[in-house]
Amino acid sequence: MLPLSDSDLITRRRPVINLTLIALCAAVFIYELILGSEGRIVFFYRFGLIPAELTQGISYSSLMTPGGVVDIRTPLPDWVTMFTSVFIHADWLHFVSNMLFLWVFGDNVEDRFGHFRYLFFYIAAGLAASWLQIAVNIDSQIPTIGASGAIAGVLGAYLLLFPRSRIRTLIMFFFITIVRIPAVYLLGFWFLLQFVGGVGSLGPSAQTGGVAYWAHVGGFVLGLMVVIIYKLARRESLWPRSPRPPSLLAGPRAIRVAIAARERQ
Repeated sequence: MLPLSDSDLITRRRPVINLTLIALCAAVFIYELILGSEGRIVFFYRFGLIPAELTQGISYSSLMTPGGVVDIRTPLPDWVTMFTSVFIHADWLHFVSNMLFLWVFGDNVEDRFGHFRYLFFYIAAGLAASWLQIAVNIDSQIPTIGASGAIAGVLGAYLLLFPRSRIRTLIMFFFITIVRIPAVYLLGFWFLLQFVGGVGSLGPSAQTGGVAYWAHVGGFVLGLMVVIIYKLARRESLWPRSPRPPSLLAGPRAIRVAIAARERQ
């Protein structure tokens, strides 16, 4: 399932931080393409998050590749890779899917939090995702890369801020169709998949690479916690109330405005 849009909601201000994050990820990905296949591998090891480097204090300096031994020493302190890894993506599918999720869900969360609070929230979600992934893979020497942990935090925040927003979703399962799914069901199902995948990754047959499920879980849970604290501080209901629906005689924009107002309660 791929989200396409959340046209029920109308943002009040341009999501400059969200657009900037997407632009930065795009710039880094273009740079990766220029590096070529072997150059990308070196780039991943230099700027990706390697759990063993942080938990054991080991800095790996070389890697055997088909072209020979290459230098993979990070030119920055190892802890900085918790930030740099968030802007790196492995391939086109990884990049496009992450940016699509950020495009659909990030603008309204930024609109609700404000620009700078959204930026700090995004960074905090990325850090929470990194630490949980490190906690379950403390000896891993495989770089963890991608914005999905931070984006998972955005999804967790969106779930509590706009649970009734209907997401236009592309479904590909023996057939291809587009349906509108309430955010609470779409994001709840997404989180369930990540949690089940994370539990499965702890088994004896777990792979050393692949999807960083626990990074997704960590980011998502932090997003939920931040919104809970945010709403309690503002004395808002944790779950938006459901007022009387707009009249069917109202125009499409009026209906969207009414839904947006309902979600912001």
